[in-house]
Amino acid sequence: MSISVIRTLILYALILVMLRLMGKRQISELQTSELVVTLLISNIAVIPMQDTSLPLLSGVVPILLLVACEIVMSVLMLKNSKFRRVVCGIPQIIMNNGIIDQKKMKMLRISTEDLWEELRQANVFSLDDVKYAVLETNGKLSVLKKPQKDTATAEQLNVNNPTNTFELVIISDGEIAESSMKFCGISQDWLNKTLRKNNVNSKDIFIMTATPDHKYNIIKKEG
Repeated sequence: MSISVIRTLILYALILVMLRLMGKRQISELQTSELVVTLLISNIAVIPMQDTSLPLLSGVVPILLLVACEIVMSVLMLKNSKFRRVVCGIPQIIMNNGIIDQKKMKMLRISTEDLWEELRQANVFSLDDVKYAVLETNGKLSVLKKPQKDTATAEQLNVNNPTNTFELVIISDGEIAESSMKFCGISQDWLNKTLRKNNVNSKDIFIMTATPDHKYNIIKKEG
């Protein structure tokens, strides 16, 4: 039993490292080659986990080989656009100037329900609003609305918006995120003064966010 646990933990850690090397894409954003490698890795890893009579290397070696192939494929696709088109395909225009290309939909085996689902996810609820719809190589639909149907920008309305900023999590469940502090230009001295000002200890904070201009928000742990 202990051998199975150890083998499982080793393979689990290995898969995490391998997927980290492949990138941070979500499943819905995987290209064809990446999805194939991910599925193969998950299937290969199960075999040495369940059958302890097999050597651990029988699972480790194929996983390493698959990840190496994927990295090589990614480099080749980056260097050669023709090779990338062969492996991943090219984006396909489903709607052109508001007109649905029915032949293209049949060729890609996309139903009207699939089209409507993708349009709704793009916050489009009427075909009259769409100027172009492009099916990307990862299966997602990119939608460009007609100018008269799209939301006007601040520039178009001649409105001067305040400068956009962002906030990052500085403390999460009592743990200080030094990388976020560095990114926001926040010093440890400023953080200590702010915590003293609010009469709170970092261990008592559930979430603390801050912006580069030192605006912050603190949510204490319940209880």
